[in-house]
Amino acid sequence: MTAAAYPVGHCDNEDVALLPFSRAHLEGALTLSQEMSWPYRIEDWDVALQLGHGFVLQRDGAVIGTAAWWPYGETHASAGMIIVAKAAQGRGYGARLMDALLKSARPRTISLNSTAEGITLYRRRGFVPTGIIHQHQGIPHQSHETPRSGLLRPMAASEFEAIARLDRTATGLERRQLLNRLFDSGDGYVLLRDGLLCGYAISRLFGRGHVIGPVVAENPTDARALIEFTIARLGPVFVRIDTPASSQLGEWLESIGLRLVSDATTMVLGTPAPWTGPARMFGLANQSFG
Repeated sequence: MTAAAYPVGHCDNEDVALLPFSRAHLEGALTLSQEMSWPYRIEDWDVALQLGHGFVLQRDGAVIGTAAWWPYGETHASAGMIIVAKAAQGRGYGARLMDALLKSARPRTISLNSTAEGITLYRRRGFVPTGIIHQHQGIPHQSHETPRSGLLRPMAASEFEAIARLDRTATGLERRQLLNRLFDSGDGYVLLRDGLLCGYAISRLFGRGHVIGPVVAENPTDARALIEFTIARLGPVFVRIDTPASSQLGEWLESIGLRLVSDATTMVLGTPAPWTGPARMFGLANQSFG
């Protein structure tokens, strides 16, 4: 990660230094997320480091805060992994990290998914709530696959360009670099109708098990078919899906053993990315990447 356009190495009166996030900070970042019971592996931090930009706060050699952002083209970005150690909270360190992140990422429009504790910090910087994300997880029950009106199968490498275009219509974002990395590290599945690509899903190792996301489809039935197809190929393993509250998938996810464990508030600073459809997002890559 780099930290363009912001002075780094500066220490405040408690000798807390703001530094660019580098590989040297991975172990400290992992320890910090473990303190918060966030189920990141060091591999998850490493992927975030390679794809994005960020900062750490460091005191006496220990990482006590992190913040990161990921560019999607020249106009938009997502932010996340914003953590301050419990013992250091209440001293303005979250604000310091966020101000550094904004100075680095702006004038892009920035989206993030906030815990309840972070909403005030982001509101003060102009972020506006736009939705709710529900985190579902567990070991799915065996279930029959939903009847579908299209062909489901593993993704072919030659379909990457079509998937990137479909993703852009669903999100309004240029996410080719992210998608390329996710496909390299996971398994992709597509839904075709009349020979045309109209949905996709990715599963990969993340956190306590596997995450299914992104999931892009034209309607909840297609999204459910993609998720069931993916789950059937994973077998009885721990699965996490982060889905918009408006997805109409929540009750079904609960019924197959993926219980709702938490939620986050989606917030945006700037002009939201244009959605052209008809495909839309039913599952996030994770709450940081969006």
